[in-house]
Amino acid sequence: MQALPVIVGFGGYNAAGRSSSHQAFRRMVLDSLPAQEREETIAALACLMSLVSWDGECYRDGDGNSLDLAAVAAKYAGQVLDGTLIRRLETSLYDPDQVLAHKRVKVQPGDDGQVSFKLGRRDMPGKVPGHWQVEPENGSFEVRSKDNGEFLVPVYDSQAAQAAGQLPSGFDPAEQYNSRFHPRGLQMALLGASDALHSVGVPWETIAASVHPDEIGVYGSSVFGQCGPEGFGGLLQNRLKGERTTSKQLALGLNTMPADFVNAYVLGSVGHTEAITGACASFLYVLQAAVKDIRSGRRRVAIVGNAEASLTPEIFEGFTNMGALGTDEGLCKLDGSSIPNWRRASRPFGDNCGFTLAEGTQFVVLMDDALAMELGADIHGAVSDVFINADGLKKSISAPGAGNYVSFAKAVASAVAAFGEEVVREHSFIHAHGSSTPANRVTESEIFDAVAGAFGVSDWPVAAVKSYVGHTISSASGDQMMAALGTFKYQLIPGIKTIDAVAEDVHQKHLSYPLQDLDTSERGMELAFINSKGFGGNNATAVVVAPQKVEAMLARRYGDAMAQYQKQREKTREAAADYAARADRGQLDVIYRFGEPVIEENGIKITRQGMSVPGYELDVVFDQANPWPDMA
Repeated sequence: MQALPVIVGFGGYNAAGRSSSHQAFRRMVLDSLPAQEREETIAALACLMSLVSWDGECYRDGDGNSLDLAAVAAKYAGQVLDGTLIRRLETSLYDPDQVLAHKRVKVQPGDDGQVSFKLGRRDMPGKVPGHWQVEPENGSFEVRSKDNGEFLVPVYDSQAAQAAGQLPSGFDPAEQYNSRFHPRGLQMALLGASDALHSVGVPWETIAASVHPDEIGVYGSSVFGQCGPEGFGGLLQNRLKGERTTSKQLALGLNTMPADFVNAYVLGSVGHTEAITGACASFLYVLQAAVKDIRSGRRRVAIVGNAEASLTPEIFEGFTNMGALGTDEGLCKLDGSSIPNWRRASRPFGDNCGFTLAEGTQFVVLMDDALAMELGADIHGAVSDVFINADGLKKSISAPGAGNYVSFAKAVASAVAAFGEEVVREHSFIHAHGSSTPANRVTESEIFDAVAGAFGVSDWPVAAVKSYVGHTISSASGDQMMAALGTFKYQLIPGIKTIDAVAEDVHQKHLSYPLQDLDTSERGMELAFINSKGFGGNNATAVVVAPQKVEAMLARRYGDAMAQYQKQREKTREAAADYAARADRGQLDVIYRFGEPVIEENGIKITRQGMSVPGYELDVVFDQANPWPDMA
């Protein structure tokens, strides 16, 4: 009997807002919500964006005026809507019309036969070129040369693609805790993991005390590492820019750091840690590792997620030169206009010209079903399996291939085996990779249509969350996961609202692409297939089970014990609701445990049976069974 990996918490941030308590999902389907929930969502985003604050009794605007919920929604709806989802890159990160570059210029001697310039004392090279004549002058140096000189001259240019899935306007992760020297991606990782942990409603101390230390695992990564100035960006650029390389840039730039930061500064965990990348499918890669470990019994708790701060000029330029991004020129050609429509830059399964780059972080907290029952954890869904397959021989490393046929078909077959054909045919939907490239719209739709035909599925709904938040690279499938959990909660599938029609070359025989929010309350969605296609042949598909379906499964496994679990769960839900209320009013409670006492290694006790670690309730127990008794 295998353990079922259940989702007991989820959180993160992207262009739609905060993931916990479905805030970001509600932003996507805002027009389909009742008036009260629309107002609550707008007010919560207004707090996140620092447009208003909560003083304990009422909302306050920037001038200190008191506002009630309706007044906040009425006054700030426009700013909230304009400052969320995909839009033109804002200058809070950098000005896309003033991107720094350098041009090589050759300087010839003037009429006096010399080239001359001044350098500060700290800017003088350690090895002075032989053709330089150097004379001290008032704390600096006068340099003269009779030879031609080559110099790099700073210039500024406009970025070809200026649409982005940027975090909500006015929301700066660095302001939420003491983030000195932390790259933006790691700031987001701390915020996303904290949001997910608080959403559980069971204190982390209680969870950690209920399992052995090595039964906890953190699974996380980023694809690009940290490319900002505090990470690899500074490491690679500073020497060439005449600036100093710091001692932190190399270490903090590593793509393992999201998991490392969660272990060291959020959980204080000595448990398992795993950082896997698979291009755009990276979230599903780390999710598969966690699911396998929980199903096998190796792990009982897993914190799974990614963080990606990809909105840098260099990454934009790299994708643009590949022809992968939707440029301003391409958007104008699509619309026959002179001004790009940045809001509609990402157009999955419609006439499109490339994807939209984005930043974000997403985390889920998984437990085995027995531990969730024991702790009274609220269950938001389950992940029954994740399948990963490569493309085989390829002509181009960035082109799609055959591997996604395998991963997606295996996921559907596993769902049929576990839940039956009727559930898959009538009560499931697809969260497509939906990158918004012309190649993706054809190849991915062809896979879905072929698998649907093989399994007798018709009118299969296809969602594409990148139309709202863009492509967050490593956490992109996490965005899909959060939207799937939102559908289970609200029985709404977000429509692909950035397109007017499905492109003619998209396969549609067995599929349905809703262009507006699709109400599934009568049909009832019980399964979601989360699909991802990444550069290099990184294909993955996950099967996510709705909470109502999971509860029915648990009832069959645990019988009468469900009553006690449901009673205990009420307290968990109250605690989670308390956090949601605080977070909606701008109190994010970021966990950053820097400076707390470290583990005293001389307090570790080791025996043949296991070891005790100071600060942990239970011991690490050694597995002493021989897995190969027939070979020993």
